[in-house]
Amino acid sequence: MIRLNIHEAKTHLSKHLRRVKKGETIILCERNVPIAEIRPIAQPPRGKRPIGLYKGQFTVPPSFFEPLPDWLLDAFEGKESK
Repeated sequence: MIRLNIHEAKTHLSKHLRRVKKGETIILCERNVPIAEIRPIAQPPRGKRPIGLYKGQFTVPPSFFEPLPDWLLDAFEGKESK
């Protein structure tokens, strides 16, 4: 963990961000008093998502394909139900 005062962080921001990309955390201080934390964010998994992970674990009921009731359609459109 790195502790930096604001002036140091502003002066060498690119250098410190390279360290953050590698996984380090920076505690940003104002007159040596911690005020913020700069840390790397989790990156989403890369690559294609597999298809069919839940195959056979559930079935879609026939009612899924029936039209929605009028009161629900009205709610989506911001209308008050009758």
